[in-house]
Amino acid sequence: MTKLPLIIGLAALLVVVGVGLYATEFTVYLGNDPTACNNCHVMDAAYEGWYHAGHQAWATCNDCHTPHALIPKYFVKAKSGMNHVFHFTLGNIPEPLRAKTESKEIIQANCIYCHQETVSRIADGQMDSGRYCFECHRSVAHGERGISILPYQDKGIYDPHSQSLQEK
Repeated sequence: MTKLPLIIGLAALLVVVGVGLYATEFTVYLGNDPTACNNCHVMDAAYEGWYHAGHQAWATCNDCHTPHALIPKYFVKAKSGMNHVFHFTLGNIPEPLRAKTESKEIIQANCIYCHQETVSRIADGQMDSGRYCFECHRSVAHGERGISILPYQDKGIYDPHSQSLQEK
């Protein structure tokens, strides 16, 4: 008799969680469909940039932004997903969106993984240890982005409104 409230509470919790998972189409986030990443309007520019850039034919969001091994991939997806839910729920969305150090390391490892043959030919396979691939190849995955905030970036090259680009 004393267990009845506990059983009813657990059943109610399961129903609430089940309805929540169904309503949010939770299973779409377990896959590799890039439109799942674009469910939040703050990702529109990143999605559009990827859709019109060179990697669209070869890689999805997870190919670059999560580890390739199964367990680390879903650990990163869960951790990132909870972070996104937290920030979106509270309305604390950073502008502009920037990758955290952990994300940058994952992206770098995936660049090298997919382009290992090319990387091995560059400087006898020695990467410039102080820079990420995407610092020079910024427009490859998400298209042109305008001026970079990196201090050593040549801002004239990447500014679509600069005089030097209009003259070319």
